[in-house]
Amino acid sequence: MGDMTTEGASISAGIDLSQFYQVFFEEAGENLDNMEQLLLNVNVEAADDEELNAIFRCAHSIKGGAATFGFSDVAELTHQMETLLDKLRRHELQPNAAMVDVLLQSGDALRAQLARHQGSAGDLIDTTDLLVNIKSFVEGGGGTAPAAAAPAPKAAAAPAPAAAAPAAAGKPGARLLELQVGPLTDLSLADNLVELFKEITDLGNIEPLDAGQSSDGMRRFKVLTSSTDNDLLDLFTFHVAREQVKLIPLGPGFGFYDGAPGAPPAEAPSVDPGYGFFDDAPGVPADAASTAAPAPEAAPSAAIVPTRAATPAAKADSKPAAMDQTTLRVSIEKVDQLINLVGELVITQAMLAQNSRELDPGLYQQLTSGLADLERNTRDLQESVMSIRMIPMSTVFNRFPRMLRDLAAKLGKKVELVTQGEATELDKSLVEKITDPLTHLVRNSCDHGIEMPEDREARGKPEQGTITLVASHQGGSIVIEVRDDGRGLNREKLIKKAREKGIDAPDSMTDAECWSLIFAPGFSTADVVTDVSGRGVGMDVVKKNITSLGGTVEIDSAEGYGMKVSVRLPLTLAIMDGMSVGVGDECYILPLSSVVESFQVQSDTIKTVAGSGRVVEVRDEYMPVIELEKVFDVPRFDFEHVSSIMVVVEAEGGRVALLVDELLGQQQVVVKNLEANYRKVNDVSGATIMGDGRVALILDVGSLVRRSRH
Repeated sequence: MGDMTTEGASISAGIDLSQFYQVFFEEAGENLDNMEQLLLNVNVEAADDEELNAIFRCAHSIKGGAATFGFSDVAELTHQMETLLDKLRRHELQPNAAMVDVLLQSGDALRAQLARHQGSAGDLIDTTDLLVNIKSFVEGGGGTAPAAAAPAPKAAAAPAPAAAAPAAAGKPGARLLELQVGPLTDLSLADNLVELFKEITDLGNIEPLDAGQSSDGMRRFKVLTSSTDNDLLDLFTFHVAREQVKLIPLGPGFGFYDGAPGAPPAEAPSVDPGYGFFDDAPGVPADAASTAAPAPEAAPSAAIVPTRAATPAAKADSKPAAMDQTTLRVSIEKVDQLINLVGELVITQAMLAQNSRELDPGLYQQLTSGLADLERNTRDLQESVMSIRMIPMSTVFNRFPRMLRDLAAKLGKKVELVTQGEATELDKSLVEKITDPLTHLVRNSCDHGIEMPEDREARGKPEQGTITLVASHQGGSIVIEVRDDGRGLNREKLIKKAREKGIDAPDSMTDAECWSLIFAPGFSTADVVTDVSGRGVGMDVVKKNITSLGGTVEIDSAEGYGMKVSVRLPLTLAIMDGMSVGVGDECYILPLSSVVESFQVQSDTIKTVAGSGRVVEVRDEYMPVIELEKVFDVPRFDFEHVSSIMVVVEAEGGRVALLVDELLGQQQVVVKNLEANYRKVNDVSGATIMGDGRVALILDVGSLVRRSRH
């Protein structure tokens, strides 16, 4: 299938279908995500018609693409799902929780099948049990509503035509059809349609009975097939507009010779009662009218409905075309390249701005005006490019309802998930890295936090626990909170466990310090190791991962009422606003979001504590003082100089005052990874290139605050 090429106008270049695989895989993934969300939200007692139609459309879209590309295992499973969903949306079956479970499991199987087709290693997916389950649901409800009761507008998808056409000899369920394609204005496509038809017959369950005839721009093929009308239309519509394909059931009288495949038995009457004539139709032969009387309903469904109703039904089940035109798929590598180029542009603009300060604005008025415009445009361009990488937190939050549903069922708990701030945006690279830590925090809340229903009722709580996920912007950071209304943390139990592990845990610890014990490697409060938790790996990895992203984790808890874990992260890792400060001849960058204030200080207001530490009084509050000159061993040649400027910075809930020589200004800086280009340096989170070409280090404020605590 991968080397299948087609010819003709749209296909004259010999298109290899494999080039469309990636688009299909991406769209199938989106459809599966969408279907899972809809299935989780569906109310089985009173299912909304539009919801059921939307779920059906997701399965239908995946099946159409899979059939086109020859992924028969995917097409087979989605076909069975489609059959069940079709019965549900027609109200021939009543949905229940077991059906939702089977459809969710089918979605998981489809993901695995698609991953295999994409090239990931893995065993062949056995869907036999799933297919049997789905069929049992379909057949179990089949007796409740007669097939004839299917609504008329949907008759194109119903198997009515198959009943009217004679079954082929030796092929149960097969039927005779004439496929009419056209009218085709493009003559080259019409000429190559025979070749195209040969390829399509290889894909579908189709046996051609003739080579195809052409007249009036139409191509007509007689075929023997056991595929449904929708399957046949899906095969053709990859190459030809759906409106140009008509399927007409065939019966006797079409020039079949005796013994031809699918020819009717010799004793069949010469006039078929089901050719679309209704009683008293003008021009109907008398014998045809009389023989048509016993089965008047079969006639319109056999001959007229497929040709007329196939198109509207197909259109109703497809998404509006306008939706696809509002988005453009671009690989992440191209976006990263664009961001790097904008970063270089920001550096160049800073260089021009710095050099132009020495020019006389009166003499170079036009130049300075142009540079001011360049600065504004560069900032706008940078913000626009950064927004391309920003994606809503809903992409992370959407994976948790399914996970919680399965986990709660395994643990025998009742849990509701509430999400807030799903529209809050975060850099794509951060979203990918934050997903695993958040998954662990949510599992932790469900396993350790939420109590069993009977325990909750005994404590006067509702038996259904609530886990809340909240995302919000605060300053230059995004804060993600995972809250639960469970049992909370037990201070005595934590301290006891810590001492058992050999961790120093004095009784004088503050609550915040006590809660942070759970981040110690190998620490676990679980009494029994299960397949969910209890091995002591997890929370330490969560903290390590978040810290590596320049973020922080804080825990708040009230025993018996629940706990809250707050994860604070920078909005992006690429470009940030910074304040540049001078120490000796060196320049350092402080993230502007961490800077609280700056002031001039007299040396006598700095007090020494316990012989080593130094503090400064700022509005009745004493703050640790950190001399950047000593932290980074900055060489100094003006020995009489005394640093007199303090910059107060805040991180991880603490503040410190940094002693610097001068404030150089505020500017946007492009963050470069120092570790990748050099090595890890303590108290430094990255580096940037200044306008004059010098490299300046970006300080890790969190690390400096922790340093002051020790």
